[in-house]
Amino acid sequence: MFAMILGPVFAAIRQVMSPPLRRMVLRSLGLTIVLLIGLWGLLTKLLEWVLRTYPISRDYPLVDGFVYFLGGAGLVVLLVFLLPPVLAFVGGFFVDDAAAIVERTDFPHDRPGEPQTVMASVLYGLRFAGLALLLNLAALTLIFIPFVNIAAFFAVNTYLLGREYFEMAAARFRPAAEATALRRANRFRVMSAGAVLAGLMLVPVLNLLTPIFGIALMVHVHKRIAPGRAIAGPSP
Repeated sequence: MFAMILGPVFAAIRQVMSPPLRRMVLRSLGLTIVLLIGLWGLLTKLLEWVLRTYPISRDYPLVDGFVYFLGGAGLVVLLVFLLPPVLAFVGGFFVDDAAAIVERTDFPHDRPGEPQTVMASVLYGLRFAGLALLLNLAALTLIFIPFVNIAAFFAVNTYLLGREYFEMAAARFRPAAEATALRRANRFRVMSAGAVLAGLMLVPVLNLLTPIFGIALMVHVHKRIAPGRAIAGPSP
């Protein structure tokens, strides 16, 4: 299954390292870091407010300090599970332009896809982020079960990242319903690409590359699945 996507994976790596996408990666990294810092600050303030309003022990402040330390560790874990929705939201601003670059440089003789409007891109990012938040918070309920927690995180993001990035790449050439049908007809190949992205999500720092790498990968997967139909353009 993974052998089918080795070509697209190496092509996506090459694209991410190319100057056009490298500049886009830097912009997406900047926005992601700003959002993560803001989210961390918000969660920290919330934890401080909870402990100040509902102290564990007024007579033993060290107990509250220990609880605050544990709470901080818990926030780190929570932030890991919140990273996919943050990246999904950020990706909504960049993936369409990134897809256009990949199509133009790697498939110059094919008809280019139809870009989304700015509003459609924002709505896509919000929808993707909402789904990622819901599914990853569901996976978070298994956090105290060793190995199962990582497996759940991996499975959830394999499905989510494979589905969303492929349909985004495919929807540039066909209606959304057709993009969904194409994904379902090639679910094993799409999910194997999703597994690559989910694996990337588990690697600190490199996981911040997921939005741009993900769309570059799925443009190549889509072109291999539907090379003839991929140049037909979207239906009116």
